[in-house]
Amino acid sequence: MKILIQNGRILDPAERIDAGLNLLLTDGKIAGLTSEAPEADLRIDASGKVVCPGLIDIHMHEDPLDPDGRLYADTERGILFCMLRQGVTTAVAGNCGENRAHPLQYLDTVDRDGAPVNLAMFAGHGYFRTLAGAADKYAPAARAQIEAMNRELARCLEHGCVGISYGIRYIPGMNRQELLETAALCRDSGKPIAAHIRDDADAVFGAAEEFLDAGLELGLPTQVSHIGSMAGFGQMSRFLRLIDSYRARGLDVSCDCYPYAAFSTDIGETTYDDGWLERYHCGYDAVEMAEGRYRGQRLTEERFREMRREHPEYKTVCYVMQQADVDLAYGHPGVMVASDGTLSHGQGHPRAAGCFPRVLGTYVREGKLSLYDAVSRMTAEPAARLRLRNKGTLRKGADADVLIFDPETIADRATFSDPLLPPVGIDWVIVNGTPACSDGVLLCTDAGRSVRR
Repeated sequence: MKILIQNGRILDPAERIDAGLNLLLTDGKIAGLTSEAPEADLRIDASGKVVCPGLIDIHMHEDPLDPDGRLYADTERGILFCMLRQGVTTAVAGNCGENRAHPLQYLDTVDRDGAPVNLAMFAGHGYFRTLAGAADKYAPAARAQIEAMNRELARCLEHGCVGISYGIRYIPGMNRQELLETAALCRDSGKPIAAHIRDDADAVFGAAEEFLDAGLELGLPTQVSHIGSMAGFGQMSRFLRLIDSYRARGLDVSCDCYPYAAFSTDIGETTYDDGWLERYHCGYDAVEMAEGRYRGQRLTEERFREMRREHPEYKTVCYVMQQADVDLAYGHPGVMVASDGTLSHGQGHPRAAGCFPRVLGTYVREGKLSLYDAVSRMTAEPAARLRLRNKGTLRKGADADVLIFDPETIADRATFSDPLLPPVGIDWVIVNGTPACSDGVLLCTDAGRSVRR
């Protein structure tokens, strides 16, 4: 199939292109940019619109597989469908050390059945730690358990996972030796390690140094995850200086951030272990339940303890971050846009459905980012970080993943009370040369394939 996209503003930061040209797609690949108008099976008039590579979400969380081993297929509540509607064509899952199923099984499922978007996977250290029998997150892993982890992690890297992710915050018993031994598996391939670091707020600096020192010692590309929810409590300026100091020492380090001043996690997670009230200088009413009987309600101490005891898997939203710190993160050249999106049957944080339109709309139109810079942080930069040569670019021969949007009207609509509302201002999302979504209407939900390296 040939698709000709005419009269749009082509933005391709990977190739340093910002021009009024036409884009031709042929049989799932980029055929080239041209000022001509060759014959095509489908012509799209993109007058007044931006035409850019499909977006890459370098940090999100996949839905669990259904009991029959298939992808979660609810088109309204599945996170991959939310990704598609907001212009993402490649999602990178398995973050924070968490996999919802064995990552190689997940990738094979995508290739067997297709998916709304392309999917890459990190191999989650925490997932394989539990699989190896180290179920106590507060205790160090035994030697045999580390060896079992390493065997599985190495297999995942060999068969296409893009790196190893860590949720050090969620496994307090993890020590430096365990981090170094597992991360060292990435040295031969040069694949990155990514982490939700051990601590946040005023303790974020030592937590960052723990992880960055490992990357420096092993010579590995290093990704610090969702820094708004780690240093967004008044520490961002100093935190970014720390990141720069490691870059000056030769570490290949980058970060990602979502554009909201509230984080989301399960109520049973270590984030809410004793001391969290003092750490965030807040009360129990800073926490809102995102699901369950108290959904949409702020908590009291009694309800907090009830939910933590009876439903530790329920998602919460915690309103303790500072918007100024999030904005400061995006002012730094080493910070990509990522959603950290996660849903539980459609319940959760609006970042899962609104992250990228929020940046392309609010941040760009308010002058906090240039349009070119915003697109780069969503396309070229995550592709380069993961060495995905055929993603995040409109270069001839690359995969035909394309987003067409109106820069004047694109906006997120998802809210904390209605986190699934789709964005507006997105005209077309094309996945592997197949028109997959137009004006919020799903046209094809199985054009996505696994992305392995």
